Amino acid sequence: MRTALKEIALPAVAISAALLVFGVLVWFAGVSPVDVWVTLFKGAFGDWFSWQNTLQRAAPLMLTALCVAIPARAGLIIIGGEGALVLGGLACAALGQAVPLPGNIVGTALTCIAGAIIGGLWIMLAGWLRQYRGINETISSLLLAYIAIGIFKHMVEGPLRDPSSLNKPSTHPLPDGLLISGMFGSDVHWGLAIGVVACVALGLWLRLTASGFSIRVVGGNPRTAQLVGLPATQLILAACGLGGACAGLAGAVEVAAVHTNANASLIAGYGYAGILVSFIARHNPIAIVPVAILFGGFGAAGSLLQRRLGLPDASVQVLQGIAFVLILASEGLRMVDWKNLVRNRMPNPLQPKLLKLKGNA
Repeated sequence: MRTALKEIALPAVAISAALLVFGVLVWFAGVSPVDVWVTLFKGAFGDWFSWQNTLQRAAPLMLTALCVAIPARAGLIIIGGEGALVLGGLACAALGQAVPLPGNIVGTALTCIAGAIIGGLWIMLAGWLRQYRGINETISSLLLAYIAIGIFKHMVEGPLRDPSSLNKPSTHPLPDGLLISGMFGSDVHWGLAIGVVACVALGLWLRLTASGFSIRVVGGNPRTAQLVGLPATQLILAACGLGGACAGLAGAVEVAAVHTNANASLIAGYGYAGILVSFIARHNPIAIVPVAILFGGFGAAGSLLQRRLGLPDASVQVLQGIAFVLILASEGLRMVDWKNLVRNRMPNPLQPKLLKLKGNA
């Protein structure tokens, strides 16, 4: 119980400190920090309209955070989810354009599966480079993200471009039968349910299955994994593939539920925000769900900060950056034994008497 409280307390304190620092920064800009905090949470959770915007943004964050969390449980730090996302969205749009698909849930599932496969293979490439070429996966996944974005722009503006898209190049729109609709008549699309199910399913898989336990062993102690004969390389590649598939699925859902085609709006930074969400959740897939909703709310409130307080719409990215720095800093405090630290720092009332007796002796 105490460990669980500690796991929750440090991220909560880090987020609170980030809000405090953000308030100080906007105060220097001439805006009341209290007004900023109230507007921020009102824009995220103030009414049903705000909740819909928040949940729409939370859906891709859950899936891109899994792209970081699953490889992290195998001991890898993958930060290239943005590349897998845009390629997943491109694969979804390209399949719907190139192949006549049934205009029902089967066709929609096929486009989403295409996005997941491409995203999984892309992130698996970073794992392959690490295992077989010794290239750091953090650097390679980040650089691969830039390559993926370049491929995406080339295809959208070139071979797959819809001639009717003039000022904003895009692919042909998906047929109406392949689009993902809102849940129960709301603006919140079924991608949210997909994200929640993926987080819960992968969390239970890591905790309850032999293969999930094997991945955690590889990430926790690679030497032990080798001694017991676990296929570390295959497990690492599988973790990268699963994580990348989640990010690719996020791109496919964004195309099928929000944009209806692949265009530059797909490059919205969800892959990079997912890094923050995963670290705050301590790479726990189930804990990703509430954290993604919180940061989806912060993203949804950006426009309200601009309209009511005159702050830039991108100011929430500053808040996210501050939170990321403080979350990383708080990791150094996680292993501190605060009870012994306070006990050692507190003066001992018997110390002067002991010193005096020692001197007399």
